[in-house]
Amino acid sequence: MTPEQALPLTGERTVPGIPEENYWFRRHEAVYAALRDRCPGAVVLEAGSGEGYGAALLAEVAAAVLALELDAAAATHAARRYPGPAVARANLVALPVRDGGCDAVVSLQVIEHLWDQERFLRECHRVLRPGGHLLLSTPNRLTFSPGRDTPLNPFHTRELSAAELAGLVRGAGFADVEVRGLHHGPRLRELDARHGGSIVHAQVAVALAGGTWPAALLADVESVGVADFVLHGAQIDTCLDLVVTARRPPSVALPA
Repeated sequence: MTPEQALPLTGERTVPGIPEENYWFRRHEAVYAALRDRCPGAVVLEAGSGEGYGAALLAEVAAAVLALELDAAAATHAARRYPGPAVARANLVALPVRDGGCDAVVSLQVIEHLWDQERFLRECHRVLRPGGHLLLSTPNRLTFSPGRDTPLNPFHTRELSAAELAGLVRGAGFADVEVRGLHHGPRLRELDARHGGSIVHAQVAVALAGGTWPAALLADVESVGVADFVLHGAQIDTCLDLVVTARRPPSVALPA
């Protein structure tokens, strides 16, 4: 068993080093790669670090990274596997960080798991220094659970559209809120066509059936890389994941 596979794959988080999981891992890694350019020399808090690979990527450029994770097994695994970030267990609606204690808060594919999303965002605002940056991603409700009032993923409590997410972030006191979307690039669109219109749906169908992966599908999933995804501000409602950047305004009091 490799170190990556030592953390159980439950469906709540993605894990590197597993061929069948590679599409989801690269989809998440693509956002880390896009956002870590905003973290050189910064004191970074990652809220909801999961397996820990993202915190390790951020630690390559940041001055310091504190990775917070509620799940004990995940936190222990991350602390053992990745020497770059400091890792601690914490409830994300009560961050164990002083007011204004960090330059950036990164939280990718986490807010959809939380029951009190508003309180979490207020905590992010509190721990950021004035002018500090919030970097956040979440699945796009409109494409992840289309036409549903409740999420398809049983680990998600509340999914959001771009407008809903931007409204929550502004309501927590943030300014300069920008929403972009993660999309399939040209090669992934070719793979979509090859697998009945959606390589995502093809993977979900295999998982739901509990059967053996078709060799062609598994090979294509294994081949996916970070460069196969594109992040931009167009066609937000049709994107895969929403990516928000925002800033805590200087000298503005926290919302009541």
